[in-house]
Amino acid sequence: MRSLITKEIKGFLGSLIGHIVIVVFLLITGLFLWVFPDNILDQGYADLGPLFFMAPWVFLFLVPAVTMRSFSEERRTGTLEILLTKPLTETQIVLAKYIACLVLVIVALTPTLIYWYTLHDLAIPKGNLDNGGILGSYAGLLLLAACFVAIGTFASALTENQIVAFLVAVFLCFFLYMGFDLIASYSTFGGAEGTIRSIGIQEHYLSMSRGVIDLQDALYFVCMMAFFLLLTRAALQSRTWS
Repeated sequence: MRSLITKEIKGFLGSLIGHIVIVVFLLITGLFLWVFPDNILDQGYADLGPLFFMAPWVFLFLVPAVTMRSFSEERRTGTLEILLTKPLTETQIVLAKYIACLVLVIVALTPTLIYWYTLHDLAIPKGNLDNGGILGSYAGLLLLAACFVAIGTFASALTENQIVAFLVAVFLCFFLYMGFDLIASYSTFGGAEGTIRSIGIQEHYLSMSRGVIDLQDALYFVCMMAFFLLLTRAALQSRTWS
């Protein structure tokens, strides 16, 4: 299982798309935080809030770009059947692919810690930051990324076409992130608005992005990850049955 994780990570980092994905993510976040109008310098106070507001929308496209090849490429080249004959269970294969993709997303996210360090130095007085809140927000962003990776891995297991896997993952991530909030906005649901919102990812992410780590929110993300990983395993098993 460890060798499969290493193979996946090396394969992605050794490809052009791997470097493009990481560079694009850092470029977009950097431009919005430091260059475009209403950036941190214009606002005049040290706050990483814009990063945690914008990052989920970037992840909607970044994560599917990372996960789209995980199973789709194996199916297209016919190596999935070979992989399934290895002394690994479907669960181990799914977990290996999932962990590898999550590591790659973390690699892309890690350089943003430079923004935290920069704000620490720019703050007046130096270090005048809500470090606990920022740490909690990073925890929420990491859980969000882990959830999106599980969704993207599932989408990749459904088809051998990487573009289709990418589009399915983007749709699912967007719907689960924003869809329930849009549904709840209709007055038809009345008192059920809060319940409907709580089904979506955004409600729980926004709660954690305020710097408050709530056990219910963390449990929600864990359940979402487990659900889509189980669906991914079921997709692999259905292929072996056919």
